[in-house]
Amino acid sequence: MTGFSAARFRDVAGRFPSGVTVITGVDADGPVGFTCQSFHALSLDPPMVLFAVAHTSTSWPRIRRTGRCCVNVLAADQEPVARTFAMSGIDKFELQEWSAAEDGSPVLDGVLAWFSCTISGIHPGGDHEVVTADVLELGADEHDPLVFHRGRYVGL
Repeated sequence: MTGFSAARFRDVAGRFPSGVTVITGVDADGPVGFTCQSFHALSLDPPMVLFAVAHTSTSWPRIRRTGRCCVNVLAADQEPVARTFAMSGIDKFELQEWSAAEDGSPVLDGVLAWFSCTISGIHPGGDHEVVTADVLELGADEHDPLVFHRGRYVGL
């Protein structure tokens, strides 16, 4: 980077509040997922979403191979869920209740919203991959969102 450090970039970019999601999938080894803040609705026609995942993710390769995923938008009381799914090397679903979308992807209990998708594109994005996905099924509930701002979880 020219003219500023990675720490400075993280600090400035972190001033943009974002929702918090958990991207889930299921493969032959069972359910898998990771916390993701880089999520956006992309298109109404056709209905599409996008998210970005770091190359260092150990969960993403399992989800990527299946070609499908579920984006779970976390509710304000789900900070522990966000923290659990941000960890590596643990059974993230040990204490997490979920049900299956029509395609089998995990929909976490208590989420604000969810989008069950097929992965339609994976694009390079620096130290991340930018994933586009076609929405096949979705749902929502009446909760306040969990928000990430300046390095911490906050509610509205």
